[in-house]
Amino acid sequence: MEPNVGPTPEGEPEFRPYHHPAAGWGAAKSVTRVLVGEKALVDGPRAIMRMNHERTGFDCPGCAWPDDTKGLHLDICENGIKHVTWEMTGKRVGPEFFAAHSVSELFEWSDFDLEDQGRLTGPMVYDPESDHYVPISWRDAFELVGRTLRELDDPNQASFYTSGRLGNEATFLYQLMARELGTNNLPDCSNMCHEASGRALTASLGTGKGTADLKDWETTDALFIMGVNAASNAPRMLTALAEAYDRGAQIVHINPLVEAAATRTIVPHDFTDMALFKSTRTSTLNLQVRIGGDMALLRGMSKAVLEQAKTDPKALDQEFIDRHTAYFDDYRAVCEATSWDEIERQSGIDRDGILKAAQVYREADRSIMSWCLGVSQHEHGVDTVREIVNLLLLRGNLGREGAGPSPVRGHSNVQGNRTCGIDHRPAEEFLNRLGEVCGIDPPREHGMDTVATIQAMRRGDVKVFVGMGGNFALAAPDTPYTYAALRTCDLTVQVSTKLNRSHLVHGRRALILPCLGRTEKDHQRGGLQSTSVEDSMSMVHLSIGMKRPASKHLLSEPAIIAGMARAALPDSATPWEWYIEDYDRIRDTMAQTLDGFEDCNRRVRLPLGFRIKQPARELVFLTPSGQAEFSTAPLPDVVPAPGTLALGTMRSHDQWNTTIYSDDDRYRGIKNLRTLVFMNEDDMRERGVSEFDPVDIVATAKDGTHRRLDGYLAIPYDIPRGCAAGYMPEMNVLCAIGDYSLQSDQPLMKHVKVTIEAHA
Repeated sequence: MEPNVGPTPEGEPEFRPYHHPAAGWGAAKSVTRVLVGEKALVDGPRAIMRMNHERTGFDCPGCAWPDDTKGLHLDICENGIKHVTWEMTGKRVGPEFFAAHSVSELFEWSDFDLEDQGRLTGPMVYDPESDHYVPISWRDAFELVGRTLRELDDPNQASFYTSGRLGNEATFLYQLMARELGTNNLPDCSNMCHEASGRALTASLGTGKGTADLKDWETTDALFIMGVNAASNAPRMLTALAEAYDRGAQIVHINPLVEAAATRTIVPHDFTDMALFKSTRTSTLNLQVRIGGDMALLRGMSKAVLEQAKTDPKALDQEFIDRHTAYFDDYRAVCEATSWDEIERQSGIDRDGILKAAQVYREADRSIMSWCLGVSQHEHGVDTVREIVNLLLLRGNLGREGAGPSPVRGHSNVQGNRTCGIDHRPAEEFLNRLGEVCGIDPPREHGMDTVATIQAMRRGDVKVFVGMGGNFALAAPDTPYTYAALRTCDLTVQVSTKLNRSHLVHGRRALILPCLGRTEKDHQRGGLQSTSVEDSMSMVHLSIGMKRPASKHLLSEPAIIAGMARAALPDSATPWEWYIEDYDRIRDTMAQTLDGFEDCNRRVRLPLGFRIKQPARELVFLTPSGQAEFSTAPLPDVVPAPGTLALGTMRSHDQWNTTIYSDDDRYRGIKNLRTLVFMNEDDMRERGVSEFDPVDIVATAKDGTHRRLDGYLAIPYDIPRGCAAGYMPEMNVLCAIGDYSLQSDQPLMKHVKVTIEAHA
């Protein structure tokens, strides 16, 4: 079952390798086209001037890159503007639309066409007799949710999912509702993205987040950017890269593809550079590692540093190692025992290339290592992130300015979701505090993550699925399996702003509950409300909407959660309605419950908000040894078997998660095409395949079963031999539900084992 995702192509597919700077006039042209297409020539510019402005603006609902620390008035990017404009559209999806189109008909529409209909205007319930969604009052919708939850034999028969868009206040209420009901089934998008990062950092440092902040990026001597296409996934990072290059910092990109962010950029808010078409380099070294070979490359860099230390003791920070780390001798022995031949074979990088990266690292006084899903969505993602920490520890790159680990989170508040309690494996200390402050007895048994929830739905063990934002049906792995799982439920509830696939892949009963967007004003009894979000570098700040809601029938996410909670827990002592009157009251409770949120109502209103304290940043390590711990995992074998390729899924540039804006991918030179696979030219030649030839892609799962996509077009690309790449969510079909990491439980979206042959 292959999703029909993008819009109808406007012409014949084209491929012209991209050689221009990232951002610049290409981004400006794209933004203008979006503003015109969405008829947002007034509201769009107004939003641009309010987005990411401290205390008075709204936080971009796109990526989680931190707000500028220097008071920049245009701290925006092309993708953020697309995201906001897509939300601010004047198009509406009301009862008349649903009356005119059955669910069966809408299921045949492309996902682009579904979202392009506009904003949802009121709550809807599925009517199985007519196969249409029909209007329902908010009161009746909440009662349906509450009654269904109350009638479950076990609260663990419900699962409560959230995407990264949910604000901190709504997040806190959501997890409180689930735990008062009696379940820790709180899967989230982190289970599919950065779970490996959190587990690795917790094991190594006792802190599940990066320790570097934006000021560290502004002072570091060397940046190592791994497994991320920053020009599309975190475009505001381009400013930091350009500034780093201008001040003489070394910038090493490690990725199978040389992406646009690893070449040159023109920062759009630098008007002089825009006027002169003056670009700035964003890298000093590019290493095209094999898919899955990052850990071997890092091991090689550590091996080189340790070898250099035999003749130059300054290559290591021995004082830091002795005072603050454990198991260094064990790690040194592992590095010495790993041969250069094996490091080269597994990484796909020759020794000279690895030594160049090691030299950059060794000569830098302060280094930051940053990574994204190209590192975490692998079987050995936890070991790889721990290897990043190993390398940082060798030279004391922790707990000082300009240094540290810095994961790039992909969605605006996914880190805040975890901070505020969305965790299927909550810490005992957190549960104790939650119970004490909120007067509940939270369950202690671990809950289900995303993969386990899908499997449980398929078995019939989870009967109610609630999705707060996102497009779960399309984002999850093994699309046919996930569809079947959702259809097994007694009730599915989707809290959304726009129509998407998850509304059409539903349980026997289904609700669509439309919510306010982040750009919209949230008026409650206590006045205009603000919500808080946490960026990828642990800064918490306020977001205040600026626009009239798309419909008078929309509710805020906190209000929707409170409505469901009161209906499901009619005897609850939790003051749900009182919380919704004034979100400061929610934050006061959060301040008593969450470490780092003390006095948050005052601090969140400071310029740029406040930074959550992180013990590891202060060289306090909450690990069993009380020190930062070196890990000693062996290198995995990631070299594809003869005849097979390692395939990684990724976004196109004109895409945000499962939202597709067009069939183009400007930075990779693609127009009018999404059903493609990027391949090494030698791999294509070996299979008798030429540019734009149709090919069949067959994935082999761990259990030996097969999944396939037929007729995809082959595109020759600069990618290592044995590797291939294509777009999610179309290629999620290839990742079997059982193909997840035993270290992190994440689906192996970046390392699918496939064969590719000419289309039969």
